[in-house]
Amino acid sequence: MRRFPWFESMLIAGLAVALIVKPQVRGVAATPQTPAPQASGGGRTEIGEVKKLGDGSVCSWVRFDQKNEPAAIGVTLTESALSGLPTTGDRGLACCQNETVLHLPASVAGAPFTHIAVNWNPNGHIPEGIYDKPHFDFHFYMMDESLRQNIAVDDADLAKNPPAACVPAGHVPTPGIMKMGVHWIDPTSPEFNGKPFTKTFIYGAYAGKVSFIEPMITKAYLESKPDSIDPIKQPKAYAAGYFPSQYTIKYDRATHEYTIALEGLARH
Repeated sequence: MRRFPWFESMLIAGLAVALIVKPQVRGVAATPQTPAPQASGGGRTEIGEVKKLGDGSVCSWVRFDQKNEPAAIGVTLTESALSGLPTTGDRGLACCQNETVLHLPASVAGAPFTHIAVNWNPNGHIPEGIYDKPHFDFHFYMMDESLRQNIAVDDADLAKNPPAACVPAGHVPTPGIMKMGVHWIDPTSPEFNGKPFTKTFIYGAYAGKVSFIEPMITKAYLESKPDSIDPIKQPKAYAAGYFPSQYTIKYDRATHEYTIALEGLARH
């Protein structure tokens, strides 16, 4: 697998991809009302968890099609969730000061997604001029949460790359992050080619397996009230279960909510 030494050296101080508000003890505010955006497939929607985020809340959900197969998985957050967020966060290779973990409905756990971690990074991170903007990371994990929480910076399993067929062609690894894994970035993404960072899509791995996929989105882009659909670059080999073909970022002007979803799930 081709490596980019210049990129790894820029990130070694801390691709702290991440990181978002831990739930407060007090009750959840402004529970999202529309966790499943309009999309192909139809069918029912099951809610996973609802937790406080900023001055609002965020929930996980899975939408099923008419054949009772998962068609989309995502999170919906209230508009007020973008207010009242922390102004300090992780530095270097640390994680996860500002993280909200959302479990999925029991009916879809292990297919292959197990939980979603919404991370908030108020000051961005290196490389400077690219990811140094306030942004959210939406990690869709495919591993046990307790195992993930035990990943350390010096964990030997961080050095175990997945088979080349399991990540899209051209993706390259960056330094491992505790409680996350190794982020595999796409050097052809707009932010590495003269365009400002607004959104991007990242693969992640741990112990020789793809362990998460991740839309990474700036707060400013969400505040622009987008309605975007982007294809997800596909690997040649998949973990058993369902895998998306695209991801969407949508603002609902009627409910004042944002939805980030993995769409077009197909069984592998």
